Amino acid sequence: MDSVIDTLKSTLAIYEDERFFFIAVCSTLLSIVSFLAFALPWTWVAYKNPESLKKYRIQGRDFPVKRWLVPSLQRFALNNLVSFLGVVLSWPLVRHSGIHTGPLPAWYVIVAQIACFIVLDDFLYYWMHRTLHTPWLYKHVHSVHHRITTPFALTGNYMHVVEFMLTSTLVMTGPALLGAHVVTMWLWIVFRQLEAADGHSGYDVPWNPALLVPFYKGPVYHDFHHRRFFGNYAGFFAYLDKLFGGTYSKGYEDYRRAQPPVAAPVPEPQPQPSQSQQ
Repeated sequence: MDSVIDTLKSTLAIYEDERFFFIAVCSTLLSIVSFLAFALPWTWVAYKNPESLKKYRIQGRDFPVKRWLVPSLQRFALNNLVSFLGVVLSWPLVRHSGIHTGPLPAWYVIVAQIACFIVLDDFLYYWMHRTLHTPWLYKHVHSVHHRITTPFALTGNYMHVVEFMLTSTLVMTGPALLGAHVVTMWLWIVFRQLEAADGHSGYDVPWNPALLVPFYKGPVYHDFHHRRFFGNYAGFFAYLDKLFGGTYSKGYEDYRRAQPPVAAPVPEPQPQPSQSQQ
C-alpha cells in the first residue's frame, strides 16, 4: 500500500513543475483567446456583410453565420477541453520535450525558430490533411470540417476532435524538437491561430496584414479547398501542392491568374495652355 501511495505522490509531483502551468494551462488559454480575437471580428463582418466589402468576398454565396455560429463555438469549446486533458495526461512525456522557461533567446533566434515552425508545420499539415481525404478518414473524421462549404473565420476550428488533436500535436512538434523557449512557443501559437482565422475569413482584402508573410497567398487558397473538397491541402503555403503532384483545387490557379495586377498610379493631368496663351 505504501508503495502505491509513494508512486502516486511521485506522479503528482511532476505536475508541480512550473512548466506544466506555462505549457499546458497558459498555452491553452492563449490559444483560445488569440483565436477568438482574430476570428470574432471577421465573423461579425461576415454576419453584417457590408456593401463596401462585398467586392472582396471570395464566394458569391451568403455566409451561413446564423446556422453555424453556435455549433462552431460548441466545437471550439469541446475541442479545447479535450486537447487540454490530452496535454495533462501526456505531461509525463511532454515534460521531456525540451520546451523551457530559461533565459529568453535573442530576438533573431525567436524569429528564426518561428520561421522553422511555420515551414515544418505546413509540411506536416499538408500530408496529414491529404491523408484525411482518404475515404475512411474523410467519412469518419474530416467530413465534419467540410460541412461548411462557405467558411467564415470562426469555422477555422470547427472540426472533429481527432483532427483537432492531430493539428494541435503538429503545432507542438516544432517547439518540442527545437527545445524552444515557452515565449517563442506562445508567439507561434498566436501566429497559428491567426492563420486558422484568416484562412477561413472568406474575404480577400488587399490590406490583409497576413499577406506580409512571404509566399502566403491569402484566404483564397483554403477557401477553394472548402468549395472544391479536393486540393490545396497545405495550411499556409501553396508551393507544396505544386511540389507534390499538382494538387491545386480546381479553378484556383485560374482565379489567381485572373486577379488584376496592382494598378500603376495614374499621373496627374497637366494643365493645357489656353487659346490666349498660345
